[in-house]
Amino acid sequence: MHNNYYYLRQVSSALAPILIGRTVDSTFSQDRDELVISFLSKTDLFFIRAILKNSFVCLTFPSEFHRARKNTVELFSELTGRTVEKIIQYKNDRSFAIQLDSGLLLLFKLHGNRSNVLLYKDNKVIELFQNNIEADLSLSPESLHRDISPTFEDFIQNKQNPATVYPTLGKPVAAYLKQEKFPTKSAQEQWTTLQQFIYNLENPSSFYVVRSPAHLSTGNSSFQLTLFPTGNTEFESADPLEIANRFYSLYARESTFDKERQQVLHKLEKQKKQTESYLTKTYEKLNQIQTEARHEQLANILMANIHQIPPGSETVELFDFYHNQTIRIKLKKEISAQKNAETYYRKAKNEKIEIEILEKAITQKESEMAQIKKYMTDIIAIQNLKVLRNYVKDYDLASTSTIPAIQELFKRFEYQGFEILVGKNAKNNDLLTREYAWKEDLWLHAKDVTGSHVVIKYQSGKKFPEPVIEKAAQLAAYYSKRKNDTLCPVTVTPRKYIRKPKGLPEGAVIIDKEQVVLVEPADFSRL
Repeated sequence: MHNNYYYLRQVSSALAPILIGRTVDSTFSQDRDELVISFLSKTDLFFIRAILKNSFVCLTFPSEFHRARKNTVELFSELTGRTVEKIIQYKNDRSFAIQLDSGLLLLFKLHGNRSNVLLYKDNKVIELFQNNIEADLSLSPESLHRDISPTFEDFIQNKQNPATVYPTLGKPVAAYLKQEKFPTKSAQEQWTTLQQFIYNLENPSSFYVVRSPAHLSTGNSSFQLTLFPTGNTEFESADPLEIANRFYSLYARESTFDKERQQVLHKLEKQKKQTESYLTKTYEKLNQIQTEARHEQLANILMANIHQIPPGSETVELFDFYHNQTIRIKLKKEISAQKNAETYYRKAKNEKIEIEILEKAITQKESEMAQIKKYMTDIIAIQNLKVLRNYVKDYDLASTSTIPAIQELFKRFEYQGFEILVGKNAKNNDLLTREYAWKEDLWLHAKDVTGSHVVIKYQSGKKFPEPVIEKAAQLAAYYSKRKNDTLCPVTVTPRKYIRKPKGLPEGAVIIDKEQVVLVEPADFSRL
């Protein structure tokens, strides 16, 4: 109810003896949606701070306000030095005005997300705080007065709905009346109760800041300013200005807490999804290697039949004693059968190493996932800003690194179902080639010039189509120093033939084996 008519009429009434006779010292803003006005007397300054955000509107009356040295702007310059003559409360409206000498009127219109502060001179608008609310340029202050004097007959005709006959009540009042079993009473009892309640709202003895657990499900603030006791009372005061300050203090603290908690949870949720994605892909890769890993078996079959293999053979058909069938094994004709077996043993050893690396990575990521889930559970349970900040600091969550998504790290394209990744700079090229490219992926680079590393991601059981290779080569040419050449030679090779010895500059690699294609440089929009 901090913007309710019944509360604001108490605010305007309390402001009158404080402001009348004071002069405006300054009017400024150091936040796009906040206006601060200071009023000078012979002994002190009095401040009104108007917070007019779309999501939250509130007036506070701080005892002091330290103006920033930078990023602050003077507003409503006509007010400076003017004397307050009168405070006007508009009947049955969430608006009041400060009348000053020289025909000036400063109107506070607290209408939700249409709230504004307007300056009039001789009944004409000369300045708005929120300039985007153009309708306020033609707003007449007198039009804000509303006469609401319903009768019992009006109440009956409106189906005994308090909010219809008294639109100034607001949702908290409706909820309170329901809590007080208002609907169960007879029409006459309801009317009598309603009249007494309106009287109490117009003549409150105290103001309250209460806490409600509703924000846990709605996302709204758990604190409310009311003119009647309800829920768990956090603070009570007979001063409407003091209660405004206390309400805003609690709201701001909780708002800061919710914001900081959501920031940490959002970061952890993002990391959780990235870790889940990483685990899925790594499990798929591990399963693929384990399913296809037969190099050691092939080597054993070759060694068991070493004397039956003719020299210079490119293939040989031998009995597979692991699966009880005859199979064909590819050979390098320039080396002996034993050397071919050694090659298969070496590949088997590399597969074992790769499997160990993948299993180690999976174990590490699963441990990270468990820790992320624990962090999220703990943070959701925290209900105090100080405890939250200590927890974030203790576990270094503010600087928790996350695994960036592929599309955030590199330029990403897709052609004929194949994913093509392009490095952004020398350092990024190293990251792409060394950390995100598997040995079966196809690696491309414009020949003999600087440029982006390009990787076509391998798909199990599929050969790289020639059109896909050509398109990736065109991208490699386009993202290189040969971008404007008519034709560009591009290196194409499996990632396993790329090495990065220590000491090489960022982006530089050694290519052990390559093919070269000649293409026209083109960006993806032309592909």
